Formats: sequence, structure tokens, C-alpha cells
Amino acid sequence: MAPPVAGRARRKNLSPLARQVLLYGLFLLPAVFDLVEGWLGWLGPRPYRECLHDFGRYAFRFLLVSLMVTPLRRFTRINLILYRRPLGLLAFTYAAMHVTLYLTWARGLNPALIWTDFTTRPFLSFGLLAFVILCVLAATSTRKSIMRLGKRWAPLHRTVYVAMVLACVHYSIAFKVWQVEPFIYAAIAAAVLATRLLPKSQKSRPTPV
Repeated sequence: MAPPVAGRARRKNLSPLARQVLLYGLFLLPAVFDLVEGWLGWLGPRPYRECLHDFGRYAFRFLLVSLMVTPLRRFTRINLILYRRPLGLLAFTYAAMHVTLYLTWARGLNPALIWTDFTTRPFLSFGLLAFVILCVLAATSTRKSIMRLGKRWAPLHRTVYVAMVLACVHYSIAFKVWQVEPFIYAAIAAAVLATRLLPKSQKSRPTPV
């Protein structure tokens, strides 16, 4: 009877790739729910606004959480490095949906409206720059890209901190009336980025969880 039990135990242990894919798929469900609710008319007379804001917030949150992986491993011995890539890809995916929704559903791919928005609403420029950085990072997140870029890969991916700052500015000035939530997120982001300035200790390697 031992071999079947061992076989079942092996099947229960998901591979790292399977866990990454599972995390990525699981946290895409809010986007599906939002789109379905918007299509059914459950989000009010202008559902695109609710979806647009939700996708932007999710992009910001996942970007912030992905940047928290290294400080958590460094200061609390919690090793979630396996999930940093899918978290970053989730930030990019939600940002892409945020931008796509704005261009299509909100502005109907009308160049005149889009140009007017960018010339009268400065926060859009900050958001676009952050999205361009996320596009580059997502395109170079594969193992082939890491091998091809070599030593240039790490400096390139440190631009994620620039994207975080741009996203904070974009989110903070996006509203006509001052909102508290963007500044709370900005404060958390500032604290996370500040950990990069702390000297590294020579402690033992963190214990994976």
C-alpha cells in the first residue's frame, strides 16, 4: 500500500511553475468579475469608470506587493521570491487592461479625445511612463532574456522603482478632489523603497515558507 500513498503525496506537491501559474490565474479573477458585472450593468451608468479605477488600483497593489518580497525576505525571513515574477506580471497585466480600457471603452480610440486628455491631465503622462517601464520589464522577465542581457538585466529591472514612483504620482493626482487612499499607498511605497537604503546585514539565509 505504500507506493500509492507516496504517489498521491507526490501529486499533491505542485511544481514551482504550477504554483506561479496558479497564483497568477487566481488573482486575475477580480478582473473577470469586474468585466462581467460591467457587461451586466451592475456597476452603474458608467461601468467603464469603475473597471478602469479597479484595474489601476490592482496594478498599483500588485506592483507594490512585488516590491515587498525582497524586504520581507531580508527582514522577516519570509521567502516569497518564487512569487515575485507572477506578482510583477499581474501588475503589468492589470496596467495593460487599465490602459486598454481607457483607450477603447472610455475614449473609443478617438485620437482627438486622447490627445486632449494628455495635454490637459498631467497625471496621464506619469501613468504612461510607468506603463512603458512595466512593458519593458514584462518583456524581459523570461529566462532567455536574463541569459541574453547578462549583467545588464539587473540594472534594467531596477527601473521598477522608477515605475513605482511614477505610479504613485499618477495615482495621487488622478482625482479632482484629494483622496486619502493614494497617499496611504504612496507612504507604504516610500517605506518599501527606503529599505533599499538600509545597509545589508550578514545574517544567515532566510528560511523558505
